[in-house]
Amino acid sequence: MSRTTRSGALAAALAISLALAGCAGQGTKSAGGSQLDIATLTFPQSLDPAQAVGSALPFFQATYDTLLKREPDGEFSPMLATGWTYNEDSTELALTLRDDVEFADGTAFDAAAVKANLEHFKEGGGADAKWLNGLKAVEVVDSAHVTLRLEQADPAMLFYLSDAAGLMANPARFTKADSLKTTPDGTGPYRLVKARTTIGTKWVYERNKDYWGEELPYEDLTISFFDNETAIVNGIRTGQVGAALLQNADQQISVESDPRVKTTEQEFDFQGLLLFDRGGVLTPALKDARVRQALNLAIDREAMLTTIRQKRGTVTDQVFGPDTKGYDPALDTHYAHDPDRARSLLKAAGYAKGFTLKLPRMAAIVNDALAASLTTDLKAIGVKLVWDDLDSSSAVQKVFTDRAYSGMVMNLGQSSSDWVVVNELVTPGAFNMFGTTDATVRKLIPRIRTGSDSEAEQAAKDLNDHLVDEGWFVPFYRMTYLHVSDGTVKITPQSGMAVPSIYNYAPTS
Repeated sequence: MSRTTRSGALAAALAISLALAGCAGQGTKSAGGSQLDIATLTFPQSLDPAQAVGSALPFFQATYDTLLKREPDGEFSPMLATGWTYNEDSTELALTLRDDVEFADGTAFDAAAVKANLEHFKEGGGADAKWLNGLKAVEVVDSAHVTLRLEQADPAMLFYLSDAAGLMANPARFTKADSLKTTPDGTGPYRLVKARTTIGTKWVYERNKDYWGEELPYEDLTISFFDNETAIVNGIRTGQVGAALLQNADQQISVESDPRVKTTEQEFDFQGLLLFDRGGVLTPALKDARVRQALNLAIDREAMLTTIRQKRGTVTDQVFGPDTKGYDPALDTHYAHDPDRARSLLKAAGYAKGFTLKLPRMAAIVNDALAASLTTDLKAIGVKLVWDDLDSSSAVQKVFTDRAYSGMVMNLGQSSSDWVVVNELVTPGAFNMFGTTDATVRKLIPRIRTGSDSEAEQAAKDLNDHLVDEGWFVPFYRMTYLHVSDGTVKITPQSGMAVPSIYNYAPTS
């Protein structure tokens, strides 16, 4: 969900939040190492890479290679690009490309294809199109060399090129309306088998026998849509699903009781209240940092984690995740639960009698227990929390276009890239829709973007500390996801993604 306000990106912002609220789960089953069956609670509305988003990336990875490959630990390695070099001020990124790759129709993958794809992604209006806003031009040097010219340095560009922005499709298909929507055409390890695929229910892929790279261990790949995690857990127990990523705490506990199931924990999403209105446009009280600090002090995170997540997670007061350089473990507990101090801060800010805070609520994100917990905690300091129930069809318009609320409770993934965190949550965009800034933010953001490694790291730490101290956000906790396997599939969690990359599955024997 992200990012300067365009309707397509705003719709995607809500869609991704909903996806992360309850559809990060994926499962796999292997049949003698020949087939990988993936069960998922989310699926893409289109297989055009311009519409790709992280929660559905495996659908795209099956048929499209990226320019760079992001390894499970977050490091980058060659894929369609064999090498990359920045100029001195990091405003030009030169890529060296493979010269032995073709699309299915025999069209060569080359620098012209890279230029066409990057422009297609930038102009496609997808959820992450903003990633390439700063891409000024793509220069084709020769068939195996291309240079990306940036308006200014973008320290997350390699991350983007290993994610949705780096997916490479056959440019010949761009001139045909919606031709990639249900019929992907890439250079990836699999091909979609349309005769066995039912869009919206099941996607069947078979190994690309002409694949240029190392074969993945499974000959066939099937991704099937499930509408709830209970069904996935039942699938694990009946042998229909061999492995899964579960978010729901009750389902995690349920499957852990089965001695055949192997588990691996991963923290990725945080849940919390994103405050949009730090300028007090809709709720004047939020302009005062003391009020925002009071909201943070009012939340009993430990009780919430115990009640709602059954202690499956880690309380946090920061939006930077553990994989970022700006992360500071001490900031996870910066705000102890202290209603008395919260009331004192409200009184000092001129709100001794409290105020009313109206927030949107969608059941897929804010269940009854979470809504009741927040209402009770804020009531204890004199803040009346009013929930406005929305459905997904009306939420995009009211939240992101009409800007009708001062904040929203969301689930968001914590990227491994400091600049991705800053660009999505701090710079003006969907999650900073009123363009809040201050002198410290203005000073630190350029240092994160263009400074040396050590300067950027320190600036990220300083910005994180500032955001927490100023109460820009009200995070609750990072949620523990559970990768579960029946023992036939080895799953390696993926840094920067809620779901594993398709490259991260292998038979255990």
